[in-house]
Amino acid sequence: MKKSVEQKEKKKLSNKSKNLLSSIALVAPYTLIFLAFIIVPILIAFILSFSYFDAINSPQWAGFDNYIYMITGDEEFVKHIIPNTLKFALIVGPGGFALSFLMAWMLSQIQPTPRKYLSLLLYTPSMVGAILVTILWKSLFSGAETGYINAFLLNNDLVEAPIQFLQSPEYLLNIMIVVSLWSSMGIGFLAMLAGILNVNPELYEAAAIDGMKNRVQEIFYITIPAMKPQMLFGAVMAIVGAFNMGEIGVLLSGTNPTPQYSGSLIVNHIADYGFLRNEMGYASALSVVLFLIVYAFSRLGHVLFGEND
Repeated sequence: MKKSVEQKEKKKLSNKSKNLLSSIALVAPYTLIFLAFIIVPILIAFILSFSYFDAINSPQWAGFDNYIYMITGDEEFVKHIIPNTLKFALIVGPGGFALSFLMAWMLSQIQPTPRKYLSLLLYTPSMVGAILVTILWKSLFSGAETGYINAFLLNNDLVEAPIQFLQSPEYLLNIMIVVSLWSSMGIGFLAMLAGILNVNPELYEAAAIDGMKNRVQEIFYITIPAMKPQMLFGAVMAIVGAFNMGEIGVLLSGTNPTPQYSGSLIVNHIADYGFLRNEMGYASALSVVLFLIVYAFSRLGHVLFGEND
């Protein structure tokens, strides 16, 4: 009797060990990739942010000099980069998120066949944004007389000379915001569309019986609470995307830094110091600041749409 009990216990332990090994084997590739491409680069950037490093000679310890220079010595960062980044992110992030949800909700109200094609149409700019920015938007806002907007203004005697939209500090950042909102229907948009389509229809029927009067109430009291995971994912993607769209200003203006830093974001500043000036230590400090800003806004998204235990 004791032997059979012992054998059963040994068999249970053996099965647990096999399950544990199987779980480790399944998780190991993802863990290694996550460590190699996420954790290790973040740690390296954090360490290099306290050094002078020109990408050729060995890094030299600098303490907090890079962070002090960022606040007291880098005039472009204080006067242009931070204001541009915050204005751009605070408009494009929430604006793109709200626009994605609105488009997803509107598409959920139509038949499956047109929904499929319209979803693809809205999602396409996020996949080929750089190409379309170069072809479509640069042609639209070209400073030459042949630019579509300038041609219209000149033909209707609204201006006397072509406006240099993409080289003017007055227009560039606002054009970047418009282009970014246009291309904001990315993977977060698809996630929210899937979330809306999977809300239990019985919830709407029960709400109608209880006296819910209109679609706006349905959205705020049923749809959004029922799809919080998708809303959280969409919020995080919108935040990360908003802080990572500096390439648009470079593509539109053709230079980095952009003219008079009018369209330069912190991502452009990192590329400027890291790859053009080879000041990797300072570029790493800027990267750490960007990481902390994105993390803070991501935590705000978790507060708004995370599950409350």
